[in-house]
Amino acid sequence: MQIESVLFLHPGMMGSSLAACCAPEGLWVSEGRSPDTVTRAEAASLRDVGSLGEGLATAACVVSICPPAAAEPMANQIADAGFNGLYVDANAISPAASRRIGERFENYVDGSVIGPPAHRAGTTRLYLSGDEAATVADLWADSVVDARVLDGAPGAASALKMAYASWTKIGSAMALAIRALATAEGVDDALVREWELSQPDMVTRTERSAGAVGPKAWRFVGEMEQIAAAFAAAGLPTGFAEAGGAVYQSLAPLKGTEAPALTDVLELLAPE
Repeated sequence: MQIESVLFLHPGMMGSSLAACCAPEGLWVSEGRSPDTVTRAEAASLRDVGSLGEGLATAACVVSICPPAAAEPMANQIADAGFNGLYVDANAISPAASRRIGERFENYVDGSVIGPPAHRAGTTRLYLSGDEAATVADLWADSVVDARVLDGAPGAASALKMAYASWTKIGSAMALAIRALATAEGVDDALVREWELSQPDMVTRTERSAGAVGPKAWRFVGEMEQIAAAFAAAGLPTGFAEAGGAVYQSLAPLKGTEAPALTDVLELLAPE
């Protein structure tokens, strides 16, 4: 499959970084997007096609990177518009959601991203599954994005993301909740001293998590819902993800902040 242009919907922090590393010409739709999105798209040297219809008529491939809750509605919008090129869903969604999206397209690749926005080599991996996974991986050949093809049908890449994020994101939520409990009970200093003796990485993890996940917590709520759905489909308990979602919902007011302190996070989780 010859791919000369790729339409990115919509270039957020992660999407714009992937777009900047993509070999074919990158396209985007400015209609209805925020000034911040405009800035990111311009920094990634994406060409504005103005409208979604023009983008779908021009691009041979569409890459969707958006909040999890928007993944299926966006895919349905693209399918309903009659797009017959290659559709790549790289969102943090459950395997079942990915397979539902795949049913809407003749050419479909399931993707997932592990790591931060792709600005340097060795940090960001793009996992891909489906018949055209190798074709999509080639779009990032010789770039800082480590594109990896998984065996299996669409759903495999999303399953890997759900399993990985279950530990990283639920673990971070639980660690912050633990500090909130200790603070509420007046034993936080004692807990930190014990951790320094027995689990010193936990002290730095909670402090690092506060600054890293606080501003993005609003977006993680939908991801926790997808993880819960993945666990349920596998006949596993969903409470881990549901509790993580509740923690991140409490931290949603930190959206737009930069590296909030642990005290800022604890005030939201365990207000006096």
